[in-house]
Amino acid sequence: MKKMGNQLQTIWDAKNLGRPLFAILIDPGKLPISAIRDLIKLAEDCIVDFIFVGGSSCPLPVFNEIISFIKEVQNRPVIIFPGSEMQVSENADTLLLLSLISGRNPDLLIGKHVEAAKHLMESGLEIIPTGYILIESGKTTTVEQVSETKSLSRDNPELALSTALAGQLLGMQLIYLEAGSGAENHVPLETIRLVSSKLNIPLIVGGGITDADKLQHVIDAGANLVVIGNALEKDPQLLKQFSDVFQHYHSISTI
Repeated sequence: MKKMGNQLQTIWDAKNLGRPLFAILIDPGKLPISAIRDLIKLAEDCIVDFIFVGGSSCPLPVFNEIISFIKEVQNRPVIIFPGSEMQVSENADTLLLLSLISGRNPDLLIGKHVEAAKHLMESGLEIIPTGYILIESGKTTTVEQVSETKSLSRDNPELALSTALAGQLLGMQLIYLEAGSGAENHVPLETIRLVSSKLNIPLIVGGGITDADKLQHVIDAGANLVVIGNALEKDPQLLKQFSDVFQHYHSISTI
């Protein structure tokens, strides 16, 4: 399967143009192939820049099969958002190498990366080091439970900023502010504004974005790339509303 370009450069180009990007997150551990097919079909006439794949546990053969299917039926870049060190597929285009810098679990700061490093180097994937920051969302999320870490307080944007800047100084190429799958609240707008205003690298925001108004607020606060998954699992028809929010920005450029 043909690899699709330099996605980090695409993200940077969009950031420099002031054009926010949109990714839909497909969790192969939650969605049957029929639901994935239907969502991709809905996306044909929508503004969607990336397909993220990953999340909860999923057997590697199934993971590979889902990514191969997605690559065959649509032409957007497929980016792995790994839920574990096992979620690596050479059939994708890019992988976000997540380091959970908001937590202090050594396995998720460096341990799992060591286990996967050789495979990643041989995979042919574009690897993007990404500082992953969990922000309190109103309830304990699956990510917190699996990672055995605490989210940063939603009432402390300065701590989120310091954590993001530490990630940047450590060489991360992207920062991902995450409220978590099924979050009751998205990342606070004050936190997004503060981090985006001080950070020199692109900012991804995900979790708790359940309607077009919330999406617009997150974009206005400074997110360079917005990821939505759980809301579309519950109601795929929301995709058109989300896409409409990006329509104005899309006219800025056709990167």
